[in-house]
Amino acid sequence: MPRPTLYLMLGYPGAGKTTTAKLIHDLTGAAHLWADKIRNERYPNPTHSHPENIELYNYLNELAAELLATGQSVVFDTGFNFYKDRQHLRQIAVNHGADVKLIWVKVNKDLAKQRATRSSHATRNTYPEAMPTDRFERITSDFEPPHSDEPATEVNGTEVSKDHIKSCLGL
Repeated sequence: MPRPTLYLMLGYPGAGKTTTAKLIHDLTGAAHLWADKIRNERYPNPTHSHPENIELYNYLNELAAELLATGQSVVFDTGFNFYKDRQHLRQIAVNHGADVKLIWVKVNKDLAKQRATRSSHATRNTYPEAMPTDRFERITSDFEPPHSDEPATEVNGTEVSKDHIKSCLGL
């Protein structure tokens, strides 16, 4: 039986992470843990507060661990923009005999901001409203690109397509 893979998404809001995650799901059969969608299912009026984030990600981390333990690959669709969070998920993967692929969806910050703050982006990603510019700036100001000890598969966020993802993943 092949080892399961945990796909971790990295990139600015609006980079194309969810589109990429959906394509990885389609191409590999990996379970798609879409944090934004699950947040909106669990919290009818999401606040994105620290306690809400802690509760949501504890739930998602446990769900990812359960799926990996059964041999199921997982696309964890959220912005793993902090090194410590990526390390925590790597440890979950190691604990369940899974490989990890960090998928860095890269776009120019201005394009990402333009995309993320549109109402069409909110609708497509199940947000109740467009991302406020100040939230985008806060999120991107803390962004940590991959460290030297974490290889990343780079995806061009302006070229996200099934063929591009197949090529990036070597499928």
